[in-house]
Amino acid sequence: MWQQLKDGLLNGDTKSLARCISLVENEAEGYEAFMKSLEIPMLQNIIGITGPPGAGKSTLTDALIGAFVEDGNKVAVLCVDPSSPFNLGAVLGDRIRMSEWYNHPGVYIRSLASRGSMGGLHPRIIEIADMLKAAGFDKIIIETVGVGQSEIEIAGLADITIVVLVPESGDEIQTMKAGLMEIADIFVVNKSDRPGADQFTRNLRLMLAPAFHHHTEEIPIVATVASRKEGINELKDKINGKAQTQNAERKNWLLTEKAYQLIRTKRMKDIDKTELKNKIAALEQPVNLYRFIEKF
Repeated sequence: MWQQLKDGLLNGDTKSLARCISLVENEAEGYEAFMKSLEIPMLQNIIGITGPPGAGKSTLTDALIGAFVEDGNKVAVLCVDPSSPFNLGAVLGDRIRMSEWYNHPGVYIRSLASRGSMGGLHPRIIEIADMLKAAGFDKIIIETVGVGQSEIEIAGLADITIVVLVPESGDEIQTMKAGLMEIADIFVVNKSDRPGADQFTRNLRLMLAPAFHHHTEEIPIVATVASRKEGINELKDKINGKAQTQNAERKNWLLTEKAYQLIRTKRMKDIDKTELKNKIAALEQPVNLYRFIEKF
């Protein structure tokens, strides 16, 4: 089965790709051997789009798809949505903003539930992104949930991290500064036609000054109105420029982060959350979790 699916994936068969993702997502038997068999291109083509809820990430992603497709790129989009903490299902309403691309032969869109992941990502996002690389996609866009500072996990996966803000963010920048503010390779001020956008952009530039020691060059800030496709070509050019100038230290850091996440996931493999909940429910209350976890 796996060999047949692999052949289909490498030949651009969308159904084979979708099936592979589902099997790996659910840790089907043989998925680890399948991942080991893939030749993963070392392309700097994973673009992470993050930021607070309501910043227009889905609309921006939709506009970027169009810009990349126009240049002849094959584009994959992974949209990670919030999960219910009870049944791990997801609300996939944001996908309506990308509805025009679902039947496009050069675009693949997949919605994934975060499944309780605190970083705003899917627990198998690394494997899924590598499958998309192996399938020959030129650009892979990962749009995250939008959960605030804990979302910095995207920096360990994406070759280029875009943080999307809006003029109304205001004082929220202060609370994000220790997290989102320091992971960005590019800032986007979306909905920049709104009042106060210019002042917000100036303040953002001033606030970035203390973070310069994390970067070898000034962090670009691009003003967009994604709903009208304004500023999208400039953003596309900044993304392409960043991909070409990424240094060896950054690449090694990304690989280290990915390896760390894979090792952590493998070591946690035997911990079943449902079983854990049942064991806790059977204990006398109140529960001292520090004593409880000594068994694991």
